[in-house]
Parts: sequence; C-alpha cells; structure tokens
Amino acid sequence: MTAVRTLMSSASRLAMVGALLFLGGCTVGPDWHEPTPALPLAFSPPVGEAATSRMDAAAADPEWWTIFGDAELSSLERRVASMNLDVAEATTRVAQSRAERRMVGADQYPSASANASYARERASPNGVLGLLGTTQPQSAATIANGGPGFGPTSLPGSSGSPAFDLWQYGFDASWELDLWGRVRRAVEASSAEVEATADMRRGVLVSALAETARDYLQLRGVQAQIAITQQNLDIATHSLSLTKLRFSNGATTNLDVANAAAQVSAIQAGLPALRKQEAQLINALSFLLGAPPRALATELAAPKPIPPVPPRIPVGLPSELARQRPDIRSAEARLHEATANTGVAVADFYPRVVLGGSFDIQALQFSGLGSWASRQYGIGPSISLPIFEGGRLHGALELRKAQQKQAAIVYQRTVLQAWHEVDDALTAYNAAQNQRSQLLETVRQSRIALATAQSQYVEGAVDFLNVLSVQNQLLSVQRAQTQADTDTDLALASLYKALGGGWQSEFPVEAETERKSDIETGRAPASETLGELAANGWQR
Repeated sequence: MTAVRTLMSSASRLAMVGALLFLGGCTVGPDWHEPTPALPLAFSPPVGEAATSRMDAAAADPEWWTIFGDAELSSLERRVASMNLDVAEATTRVAQSRAERRMVGADQYPSASANASYARERASPNGVLGLLGTTQPQSAATIANGGPGFGPTSLPGSSGSPAFDLWQYGFDASWELDLWGRVRRAVEASSAEVEATADMRRGVLVSALAETARDYLQLRGVQAQIAITQQNLDIATHSLSLTKLRFSNGATTNLDVANAAAQVSAIQAGLPALRKQEAQLINALSFLLGAPPRALATELAAPKPIPPVPPRIPVGLPSELARQRPDIRSAEARLHEATANTGVAVADFYPRVVLGGSFDIQALQFSGLGSWASRQYGIGPSISLPIFEGGRLHGALELRKAQQKQAAIVYQRTVLQAWHEVDDALTAYNAAQNQRSQLLETVRQSRIALATAQSQYVEGAVDFLNVLSVQNQLLSVQRAQTQADTDTDLALASLYKALGGGWQSEFPVEAETERKSDIETGRAPASETLGELAANGWQR
C-alpha cells in the first residue's frame, strides 16, 4: 500500500507539472497581426505638363543624394550620420528603451537573493509571548543555549524575558509562473517600444540627411546668386564708364551718369544680404555636423555650380513606403505595443502563481551558524486572485483598448499623410522643372535684349533709361532662374525625404568608423568611450 501511495503521489506531481507547463504556453489577449496599408500599385503622374526629369518605378537608393553627382554633398551626408547631435541623442533613447526591455524581460526568470543578519533582541513578556507561558523559570544562559522556558516567566522578578543574540544567513528565491502570458505580453510590448524608438532614430537620421542636402543646395544657390550679382555689377560698372565717356564727349547729359552710378550702387546693395545668407547656411551645415560656427567656412567657401537633376529619378513603388518611412514603421510599432499592452491588461484578471522558497541558518550563538541542525527552510507555491478591485482592472482594460484604437488611427493617418506628401512632392518637382525651363528661355532673350540696347545706346538710337530697364530685367530673371534651379533640387530632396530616403536597416559602417575616429582623436565628447558607443547600440 505504501508503494502504491508513493506511485500515486508521484503521478499527481507529474500531472500538476504537466498542467502548469501546458498553461504556461497560454497567452491571453489579442494577437498581433501586421497591418496591410491601403496604398496604390503605382504613384500617380504629377499634375501639369510632364517635365524632362521623370519618376521611375525602380527602387530608390537609400543614398539618394548621390544622384546629384556632387562629391562634397556626399561627403557631408556621410559625416552627418555619425556626427549629428540629434542622431546621437536619438541613439541614447534607443539604448534606454533596450535597457527597459531588459528590465521587463527579467520577470520571465526566477529571482534569488542572499541575506545575512545579526540582531540583539528582547521580547516583551506582556506581548504575544504571554501566550507561551512556562512551567518554571530558567536562566538567561539556559535560554540562550536553546533551553525551554522562553516566556514571560523566564526570569523571576521584574526582569522579564532576557535579551538574546540572533544570527541568521540564507537565501530566498521566487518565480512567477507566466500561466496566462502576462509577462510575455509585457516583454512583447517592450520589444515593440524598442522598435518604435529605433525607427524614431531613423526618422531623425532621415531628417538630418534631408536638411543637410537642403542647406547645401541652398548654399550653392546663394553662391550662384552672388556670382550673378557680381556679373551684373561688372556690366553696370562698364555702363557707368561708358556713360562717363559719352558725357565727357558731350554726347549725353549728367542724368545718364547719375542713373548709371545709382544702378551700380543698387546692385552692390544686394551683396551684403547674400553674403549673410551664405555665412548662415555654412553655419547651419556646421551645426548639423556637430561642429562650431564657421568650421566649414574654408571647405565650402569656394563656389560650385548648382547640381543638375538626372533625367530619371527612381522612386520605387507605393507599397515600399511602409517599409521605408520611419514614421510609418514607428506608428506600426506603437500599434503593436498597444496591442500587447491590451493582453497584459487581460492577463491581470487571471490568478498569479508564484513559486517561492527560502533556506536559512539561524542560531542564538555565532558558533551555532555552522551546525546543520540550525537550518530552516520553506518552499511552496502561492496563488493570488483578484476578487474586488473597485473597477480598477476593468478601467485599465478599457484604457488599453482605447489606446489600441488610437494607435490604429494614428497608423492609418500616418500612411495617408505619407501618400499625400509623396504626391505633393512629385507635383512640386514637376512644376519647378517647368518653371526653370521657362526662365531659361527668358534669360536667353533678356541677354539678347541687353546687348541690343547697349549697342543702340552707343549709336544714340535710344536713351540710357532703356539700357537700365533691360539690365534690371536681366538681373531679375537671372536671379529667378537661379532660384528655380535651386528650387528644383530642393523639390527633389523633399521628394526623397517623403519617400523615406536615407533610411537604412543599420547605420552606415563608414559613418560609425568616422565617429569612433572622432572619439579617439578627441573631437567627440571625452565622456563617450568606444565601449559606451557599442553599449549604446550605435548599430542596431
């Protein structure tokens, strides 16, 4: 019979363990399903007359700025990924979210702690020890050696219960059985938070890359404006010399000389504002690279032509937006997080089972700590079941469900906004090209008109006011044409930003190497070491 009972007891334990393992595989709450955004199969052609540079369905290059064929721009873009302070800050946020996920994930495993203590204690004979009366008084030494009589009558007279030493050491361990998947859902939510934070960092990188391109293209545009102004200043100066010569020969009046001098001064007056814009844009690029003001002045001072746009621009397919746009990826991760948090709220309605255990050595004398007889232990499960929470659990569940609905709406809105931005950027790029084409012809005709007016003025066929009018018109259309060239490049940069251009699954290895080089040479903050760089997850 004893053997049978033992066998039945073992079978019961195995059945209980099997049931717990089976329940451990359960996960309550809604499961995550990746959403499928409603996007067209191809982008719609831009509004207006088709321009020369058109979109192509080929996949867009993450390093889209290389289509401009400008080595200086490519160099700046490579450096900004490793030196931009906004990107560095976003990287620390990724490290924080990963640390939080590690903290949440610790609940999946048992926890254990060791302890040791010593205390000099005295129990009150008028307290609960009054329920433990003795038959005869004992001395303090007897009680300290573990003898009987520990109670209110332990000592005669008013001395009461004696003081004693209590030595103890041991360890405790506990482990919550994740029967309903509460911890797993929490880890899932925390992992989704890491994904969202990582995509936010990508968004910061995309914005920094686009801003670098915009500032650089604007800089080249301003430098082109300066060159045009200088050219027109040379023309006006030549006209002034010609007018003075004609005045000295009696062929004209002092009015023409004054008008010519005023034209020279008016053109010169536009240069300081352009120089200011040039300096501000160089400083803006320096800031994007985490450098002090004027750090790039020598590197960028030499003017270069405004980069031309290619005849074909690869934009990919609309379905790729969900994978390339960091804001869409982040919104999707937030929806995943909200879904997992709903599962955590559902699991809170179910019982929690915690396996706990402790083992201690306790003795009234220090010498007794080495005795096996001084051991004490306890092991067993504990179960807690919420019965009445005043509506807290129901409120938490409704909150999580509402947050999940909100995250779904945010995701839908983000996808729709991305679609609108791409469509608007395509239209803006097409319109900028058409405007530039028209202005190129206007500039060509204005140059012919100025040469004709100057020739007729020398021959005395027209007065100097005609020359001034045509010259002002040429200066105006040249500036407009240069601005149109710049706007076309800026529209292309905005288009690739709308497409999520610059997004990469990992940060560029070359950029990481440059960042490490900056740290080693002291150009990066001294508090950041190579070990900290790796710990902060510079590469995902």
